[in-house]
Amino acid sequence: MNHNVIQPMDGRMFFTCLCLLFQLISTVGFGRSAEQKEAPSTTFGLRTVRRNYVEGKQRRSSFKMAIFADLHFGENAWTRWGPHQDVKSIKVMSTVLDHEIPDFVVYLGDVITANNVAVGNASLYWDQALSPTRERGIPWATVFGNHDDAPFEWPLEWFSSRGIPHTSCNLLNSSVSGEEDDCFRGTPRIELMKNEIENNTLSHSRNGPKELWPSISNYALQVSSSQDRNTAVALLYFLDSGGGSYPKVISRAQAQWFKHKSRELNPNSSVPEIIFWHIPNKAFKMVAPKSRIHKPCIGSINKERVDSQEAEMGIMKLLLKRSSVKAVFVGHNHGLDWCCPYEKLWLCFARHTGYGGYGHWARGARILEITEQPFSLKSWIRMECGHVHSEVLLSS
Repeated sequence: MNHNVIQPMDGRMFFTCLCLLFQLISTVGFGRSAEQKEAPSTTFGLRTVRRNYVEGKQRRSSFKMAIFADLHFGENAWTRWGPHQDVKSIKVMSTVLDHEIPDFVVYLGDVITANNVAVGNASLYWDQALSPTRERGIPWATVFGNHDDAPFEWPLEWFSSRGIPHTSCNLLNSSVSGEEDDCFRGTPRIELMKNEIENNTLSHSRNGPKELWPSISNYALQVSSSQDRNTAVALLYFLDSGGGSYPKVISRAQAQWFKHKSRELNPNSSVPEIIFWHIPNKAFKMVAPKSRIHKPCIGSINKERVDSQEAEMGIMKLLLKRSSVKAVFVGHNHGLDWCCPYEKLWLCFARHTGYGGYGHWARGARILEITEQPFSLKSWIRMECGHVHSEVLLSS
């Protein structure tokens, strides 16, 4: 979710932003053959880690995840303000990663603000958003939000007396007639995912089944025991909640995919299941606190109404039928960070992580920790200042 405020630009600002883009291309890079890979066909690869608890007197296996939501890289990229926000977002992620040292990171949608990105390949910004996690050698997975492939929105200021500025990709492609149009065509979901998977060995993201198109990021990952990789500790499901190039919805086809996939992976519902998508569905509206956050809900900000998907197509009914589903995590609303119970599971907002997008609330990230024996699922919020709050036990 994103409410843009367009800032004015002069020639010096544009030159600064252009230099930042060139620096980004040279620093992040593309096409590194050492990192190229095919998308794995299995759900294995993630393992719990043995850690000391209670002042080192007890060792248990756990799996810790950080959720980065609504980073909005590339927003207002033609201004001084835009690139500066991306730098601040990297600092937030770096702070969280260095404090928590997670085993895994979930990028929970709106990684970029594609409707502001006037370059031929928005994966340049996508890759920059992944860089703090990749540099620390931490694996991750991504799910799409409504801004990640949104059509380019022409800024009204570009049609003022100053005229339309040269965009960076105009200059890069100036020797090729007609390629300027590529700046504004956008980068489709399938292309963003393909670029991520092929250029990052640490990515656990997947292209979902082709029959779910235009929805892309639909897949499952297994977290296995540190003692036995064939023993599942938890199953993570990622669903594309739409928006951008198509309506904001989890389709009936996606719901049926989840139904069959969960039965295949977890036929007896004996393994805990955790769900991730970007845009909250209507169930979040039903449990939303009216004003202040009171128990049984846990959180620190409740500053806006839930902006939900456009329709319900059956996914929530399926989740409620499975006793193994413990929680659903979403982003999208920057001014919400609460968790509230809904029948037998929890509905949780992440914390707005990026400095792109609307809102002046302090940034941070939701943290999840799965403990293996006995099983538990805890969550808390780590702020950019290092402070921790809103700890909640979601399952035990």
